[in-house]
Amino acid sequence: MKFDYNIAFSRNIGIISREEQEKIRKAKIGIAGVGAAGGGTLYTLVRMGFSRFHIADIDEYELVNFNRQIGARISSLGKKKTVAIEEFVRDINPDLEIRKFDGGINENTIDSFLEGLDVVVDGIDYFSFSSRILLYRRAREQGVPVICSAPLGFTAAWLVFTPSSMSWDDYFAFDLAEDDVDRAILFLIGFIPHILPIHYVNLDDINFAESKGPSIAPAVQVCSATNSTEVLKFILCRGKIYPAPYYQGFDTYMCKFIRGKLKNGNRSFFQRIKFRYVKRRLKS
Repeated sequence: MKFDYNIAFSRNIGIISREEQEKIRKAKIGIAGVGAAGGGTLYTLVRMGFSRFHIADIDEYELVNFNRQIGARISSLGKKKTVAIEEFVRDINPDLEIRKFDGGINENTIDSFLEGLDVVVDGIDYFSFSSRILLYRRAREQGVPVICSAPLGFTAAWLVFTPSSMSWDDYFAFDLAEDDVDRAILFLIGFIPHILPIHYVNLDDINFAESKGPSIAPAVQVCSATNSTEVLKFILCRGKIYPAPYYQGFDTYMCKFIRGKLKNGNRSFFQRIKFRYVKRRLKS
């Protein structure tokens, strides 16, 4: 049977209009990192009818990815993530326009990656701080909003940065860090200042020095859903967006949703106390 876009996504109509579906079809979305939340977001956006993408990743699929990454399958082991995930989503919509950046995000690729994009989704590996900093600074300069999410235990936490909102640099305050371990802690406590999963996540299984931490599929899938919904809000100019310094999170295990405003980001008094506590706890 021949692929027909209007039939394939006709069940969206009623939740969105036909005119909005056409806006979705024409939008161009960037996804930096297509592993866990990034790969799941790409898959969800394609299911919604989004058809034009820039995707970036430097990694290949490994067996350790199987517990949470939608593109990780026996058939994709050892394949570049950008290549394998493109094959996967093209089986949903063969008319997709996808530009791949197999070298990831760096000084040589960032401008080409951002060119013509309406929205960017940050799916960069948790510990790839230099690429992430570059992405946010350049996106802000070029007026492109960025959506970022993270799976923390069963919590899906997300933040939105717009050209007029508090900047990523000001919110996370990486200038307070002495090394990458400090940066990893600041990134963690900035995402969920109330840290819902602290009650059931074993901190002994987190090793920031070795760039390792636990992650589980339900939270990754909720990250993908929230990322995709925020993208839709931007493209259709519909629904309320809570940009930084607002933070949001939903924990499927505890059935709790939180939204708050961290006015001074990680520079706030209680965030500094939290930073010292987590740093001491991880080193004990």
